Amino acid sequence: MSQPLDLVFQALADPTRRRILAMLLEDDMAVTDVAQPFEMSLAAISKHLGILSRAGLIAQERRGRVVWCKLEPDALRCASVWMQGFGQFDPVNLDDYERFLVSERLSDPSDG
Repeated sequence: MSQPLDLVFQALADPTRRRILAMLLEDDMAVTDVAQPFEMSLAAISKHLGILSRAGLIAQERRGRVVWCKLEPDALRCASVWMQGFGQFDPVNLDDYERFLVSERLSDPSDG
């Protein structure tokens, strides 16, 4: 497996990062808004965002004093193509994946 795919799978392995991706499905968000529902420091959230960014799953952009995050689905497509090489996995339907992430977010008891 190539290094970019390693980064994607490592990023997706963490439930906090999966929740962040689910939140970003709805819209671009400021870092402070991403951090709001979590019971952890802004520095800890920033570390998670950095991991997601290095994996290519999100992009971060500074607009004035605010850093905004947005979902970048291409990294998921690459992971899907890699898994298809095994022949036993169906292609990842991004609409289904979006519904899965939303359901994960809605079923998370800590999401208040």
